[in-house]
Amino acid sequence: MSLSDKKCAPCSGKTPRLSSDEAKILAEQIPGWKLDLEAGAGSAGLYRHYKFKNFAEAVKFINQVAVIAEEQGHHPDLHLINYNQVSLWLTTHAIRGLSDNDFIVAAKISLL
Repeated sequence: MSLSDKKCAPCSGKTPRLSSDEAKILAEQIPGWKLDLEAGAGSAGLYRHYKFKNFAEAVKFINQVAVIAEEQGHHPDLHLINYNQVSLWLTTHAIRGLSDNDFIVAAKISLL
């Protein structure tokens, strides 16, 4: 089953973090996303930057991401930059690292 067909599972502080090797294998399934295992932002995560034609398209994309995030119960950090760029950061805050949920949401966002 592909990542985009999966559903996020509820997680807590007891959810195990993915190992670096596990994260690297899953990252291969979501082209365009970059893996940050250095925890420079406080925890390991996935990020991607999008550029749109105008402000309206950027906001439309943010709203589409919000629908996915709510459906999955797993929310990325969203940043609107300038007027037409969106950066996304996915990490599982409860474990200060990566879980399967981060990759599932990234795969679903990639389908947009």
